[in-house]
Amino acid sequence: MSTENSGNVNKLTNRDLWKVFLHQLTIRSANNYERQQNAGFTESMMPVIEKYYDDPEEKKEAYERHMEYFLTNDITSAIPVGVSAAMEERYATEGDIDPDSINAVKTALMGPLAGLGDSLLNGTARPILAGIAISLITAGLGWVGPIFFIIGMSIVSLGVRYLGVFQGYRQGVKFVEKIQSSGLISRISELAAIAAYVIVGGFIPALVVISIPIVYQSGDTVLSIQETLDGLMPGILGMLYTGLMYLLISKKKVSAVKLILMTMIVGIAGTYCGILG
Repeated sequence: MSTENSGNVNKLTNRDLWKVFLHQLTIRSANNYERQQNAGFTESMMPVIEKYYDDPEEKKEAYERHMEYFLTNDITSAIPVGVSAAMEERYATEGDIDPDSINAVKTALMGPLAGLGDSLLNGTARPILAGIAISLITAGLGWVGPIFFIIGMSIVSLGVRYLGVFQGYRQGVKFVEKIQSSGLISRISELAAIAAYVIVGGFIPALVVISIPIVYQSGDTVLSIQETLDGLMPGILGMLYTGLMYLLISKKKVSAVKLILMTMIVGIAGTYCGILG
């Protein structure tokens, strides 16, 4: 270990952490099928490695250390980036931890954070924001919808990444252990799923519109099937069709592409025959 590494080196500053944060935004930029996000993770650690290692060999070892296989949700990957920055700093300044433990911690965090990011961000936040954006478009605010979605997802993404890098660094491994042991992750996931179901369900009447224009007439009496169904429950056909799609996807494992084609065929044929309006 070099003299610099064994001496009293300054801690990472907010400026350094902002550099790490900005580098972390590109973690997917060099994705590969052999080691996935390893190159992007290594790039995220560049400000830390360049700060603490002057010796070419030690710098090379540090870069190679972070080129191991790494794969998790790209947004929540900011947490192991922050934790690794703290551990890399500790190893460089104190030398009292095993450098192999840095990769061990990264590997341990990959699975839980992948599940957390995919369920809360990709599976909950993104569909909710997309649903709101689509409803804005269908309401006639065409340009507002895409802008709302872009700004909303940017706030979510940048907010999580910021907390991941800065709190991951300041709290270290304790940050992840704390939210896991408290049951906060499972509780948030449960509440977010409920909110997603309610919000997305509320979009069904506006986004899935099915009508039956068939009318029966007997003398002066006119019976409209659509008005009768609306009297039972407005939007009932759209709700039933959405439920059918959900069952086919979740229970029968029918692909979304097949369901889209089926919907197009049924819609065109039904309209041509006068059954659907």
